[in-house]
Amino acid sequence: MTESASPTSVPAIEITNLRHSYKGGHAALDGVNLTCGIGLFGLLGPNGAGKSTLMRIICTLIEPTGGRVRICGHDVTRERRAVRELLGYLPQDFGGWRLFRVEEVLDTLAQFSGMLDKKKRRVRVTEVLQQVGLGDVAHRKVKKLSGGMVRRLGVAQALVHEPKVLVVDEPTVGLDPEERIRFRRLMADIGRERTILLSTHIVADLGAACKEIALLDDGQIVFQGPPPRLLAQAQGRVFEISTSAVEAETIESRHEVVSRSVANGQVTLRCVSEDGKLPPSATAVAEPTLEESYMAFMAGRGRTSAARQDDEHTDEATSPEKRQVT
Repeated sequence: MTESASPTSVPAIEITNLRHSYKGGHAALDGVNLTCGIGLFGLLGPNGAGKSTLMRIICTLIEPTGGRVRICGHDVTRERRAVRELLGYLPQDFGGWRLFRVEEVLDTLAQFSGMLDKKKRRVRVTEVLQQVGLGDVAHRKVKKLSGGMVRRLGVAQALVHEPKVLVVDEPTVGLDPEERIRFRRLMADIGRERTILLSTHIVADLGAACKEIALLDDGQIVFQGPPPRLLAQAQGRVFEISTSAVEAETIESRHEVVSRSVANGQVTLRCVSEDGKLPPSATAVAEPTLEESYMAFMAGRGRTSAARQDDEHTDEATSPEKRQVT
């Protein structure tokens, strides 16, 4: 990723040759290099790729075993307090506070962030709740909120102290389609004035506002660049075909299926080719989607199933490091 500000400015996030190994020798990260400026930056990768490990290192929750991470010029290992003042963090599992009112939760967390002036804090709490669409439910207890509202409260607590950098880890797991759309719009709005690093294995989370994408696989960055560059690499590798049910089964066994429909005895498939070779009578899709482009890239790495995983799993839940560390 490239810095979007002036060439002489300090990058919001600067990661250099970052490595991290867990007990037992498993290398969760192996030489990661990234630089992010203002805007929304997407970190994509299958479950177990090391995304959550990277997020936790950036947020000073764990120390890396090698390399360096700087936030606005401050080292995450040696200058934790300064880094935490600059960061807002929405973890995968934000929750709790069920018996407290929304405004009480945000007010308490704002104090934890160092906002001790009661009058200024009250104004900021009201402002942020309006920004995330929770102004009308400020007096409601958290246990009465929908899953999407709880996630937005998580965004509010990450924003309340006006950080320059926002780190968001798997933000839409478990949300319905309407709430996912609302969340993408919120990220697009927030990303206009600060850096957002959004880690996910759900490509649609990124939306049209995503400035650059990095793909993390097996602890390494295997692609980085603007979305159009990833889209360009998928040209000729996504195809559609209408065929018999018997032939469709053969095609499905050889290619990653995006969609399948049946009409008048014919099966219409939209698929991704691992090697770029299309079945006879198949037609290449002129404009693959970002999700299809991600699938095509991962298919080329032999990771066809990695690109479409169950939303209920996280990269930490299924990875060796999670099983080894308590």
